[in-house]
Amino acid sequence: MVKAAPQVGRRHGETVCCAGIDLYGNWLRLYPVSFRTLEQSKKFGRWDRIRFNWRLPNDDRRVESRRVDQQSIEIVGNLRKSERAKFLGKAIVTSLVREREAGKSFALLKPEIIAFKIEKKDADEVKAEKQMFDAIRAQDDLFAKQVTNNYNPCPFNFKYRYRTDDGIREGTCQDWEIEATFHNWSRVYGEQKTLADMDRVFGKEYPANGMLLAMGTHSLHQDTWLINGVVRQDDISQGTLF
Repeated sequence: MVKAAPQVGRRHGETVCCAGIDLYGNWLRLYPVSFRTLEQSKKFGRWDRIRFNWRLPNDDRRVESRRVDQQSIEIVGNLRKSERAKFLGKAIVTSLVREREAGKSFALLKPEIIAFKIEKKDADEVKAEKQMFDAIRAQDDLFAKQVTNNYNPCPFNFKYRYRTDDGIREGTCQDWEIEATFHNWSRVYGEQKTLADMDRVFGKEYPANGMLLAMGTHSLHQDTWLINGVVRQDDISQGTLF
């Protein structure tokens, strides 16, 4: 359901935090996945059904977290469009406070979107991100052989201000898809038109037609909720949830 933008670290190199929903409506946080080095046949997308081997991590006590053997990943099907609303209805919530009180660290939130903001990052911040990715990549022979294109951090932050049953919150969207959209569109249309189109699509059309936020807690600050992904879905009526 969700792939956050790539992160780099000395322990696992370049990795992506992914999350999916099981057949019972429970979230699973899948890590570490070096997505850009996966075999093409294993590169799953949103709505794919996957099977994989896993164990509980030693360094992450969040109940949804799974340490994934990424070589075992197998795509076994795809959730049909007609099935999606009913499937997502099992997981939808409207309060993050209630989820934390229940011991959860991942949630599919149906919020009221108040505003979508696009903020330019500091040039030094973007440069530092790029240097970090390049340094890790240079140290990892396997990664260098399997990935031909460098990762370019997005020069903008995309934020949502939204209302839940708990009140108003604001956060930066970490969804890889929104970053990829910026890069892909800007190569074709240029930066100015891309930003205007993203504001229209993510800031107006998505909220008007129906969208959900995939929310996850910070690994070190578990009362801090992050926007890990945006799921576009035609507005789900209350009757669909049960």
